[in-house]
Amino acid sequence: MEESAKKKKSVFKNLKAEFKKIIWPDRKSLARQTVAVLLTSVILGAVIALLDLVIRFGINFAI
Repeated sequence: MEESAKKKKSVFKNLKAEFKKIIWPDRKSLARQTVAVLLTSVILGAVIALLDLVIRFGINFAI
């Protein structure tokens, strides 16, 4: 049981050390990246919706 407790402490110690290595983005960079992701998602959603509409129209026309 003692070995298990040491292993858990070691895991949490390593996890804490890894979290200290993280370089968090500043507010401006985070805002720009968030806007980029949102715009990309909206544009990709519009492209998929348009393709879906065209494919549906094509299938209905063929039938």
